[in-house]
Amino acid sequence: MELCRTAAAFSWGHSISSSLGFSQRLSTCERKGLRVYCAVNGSASGLSQKENQMIVSVTGATGFIGRRLVQRLLADNHSVHVLTRSRSKARLTFPGKKDFQGIIIAEEPEWKDSIQGSNAVVNLAGMPISTRWSPEIKKEIKQSRVRITSKVVDIINNSQDEVRPKVLVSASAIGYYGASETLVFREQSPSGDDYLAEVCREWEDKAFKVHKDVRLALIRIGVVLGKDGGALAKMIPLFNLFAGGPLGSEARFLSKMLTKYCKTKKFISKMLTEHPLMFSWIHLDDIVELIYEALSDPSYKGFLVNCWSRSVVGLGVINGTSPNPVRLAEMCNHLGNAMGRPSWLPVPEIALKAVLGEGASVVLDGQRVLPAKALELGFTFKYPYVKDALRAILLGN
Repeated sequence: MELCRTAAAFSWGHSISSSLGFSQRLSTCERKGLRVYCAVNGSASGLSQKENQMIVSVTGATGFIGRRLVQRLLADNHSVHVLTRSRSKARLTFPGKKDFQGIIIAEEPEWKDSIQGSNAVVNLAGMPISTRWSPEIKKEIKQSRVRITSKVVDIINNSQDEVRPKVLVSASAIGYYGASETLVFREQSPSGDDYLAEVCREWEDKAFKVHKDVRLALIRIGVVLGKDGGALAKMIPLFNLFAGGPLGSEARFLSKMLTKYCKTKKFISKMLTEHPLMFSWIHLDDIVELIYEALSDPSYKGFLVNCWSRSVVGLGVINGTSPNPVRLAEMCNHLGNAMGRPSWLPVPEIALKAVLGEGASVVLDGQRVLPAKALELGFTFKYPYVKDALRAILLGN
């Protein structure tokens, strides 16, 4: 058997590898008239791997989505700059053990240096909305998003070309579209006219002001399902309560309210079965992967949208939702089944409102939002169906 003859064919092998997009050098092996071109790992492929490594600055890195995104980036040997307002909180989230090597934590005065030392920026910052809303909370929900996005964009825009990040992935939310029992929302759909739509328009307007040479991917995120945060973390204790779980003081209060408003099992079942509202959701792993793809794939980019007149100039943002929204009643039934709780006893609307107040609109206001752009780009959802997503979250399979 003959050995690979790399010297004679190196120049031709190198040229074909470049033209076909191979990162490795090609060498040739020949036996009985058969010539085979072999990819050879070496210094060239090592250099390519280093070139593909990113330095990513992330706002909101200590949040529900941000924590998982940081883990995903580190798993592929990228470096992460955690942009935070509280170094102590960030250190609690990322304690510097083996799993979090490659992280630099930067408080606001250091954001400029961190962003200018990055290839890309992911902007996820904002006060959680799955909470009870007061006038003060509603003000902070908006200001936290608008202020941080404006600060990040200003730093990027005021940077010299050689240190300016090439990519900005900025979060928004499907609240942009408003609520509807009948409409189907895609990326080109106009904005709604309620509070969350107003928040999203102002939030997005700041992101769209980023420098023209920076590739912008703006992702309107649906209700993210995961065990350790978001709306689902609020719903799981209620399911435990309604199935006869342990009662704390808040649970006893809710139990009295439900006794007053929901007298029988039949009434609860009927109420949920007839609930017309749609629930546009996405599994935590899928939204993290969508953000990751938006960072690394140049196809993920936005076009300008006139947020104030609500007219769409071009397909811009990417909807971060599952391709299969479900009725809230169906989602609750699957959640009850996954938890081993009675399927006729999901969380009634009054219970969510008792816990979340006006903030329950995040779950209860109907929206059928489809990820048309992500599907067009070829994104593959790991969890396209809510039943599988909930089983994976609750049962780990």
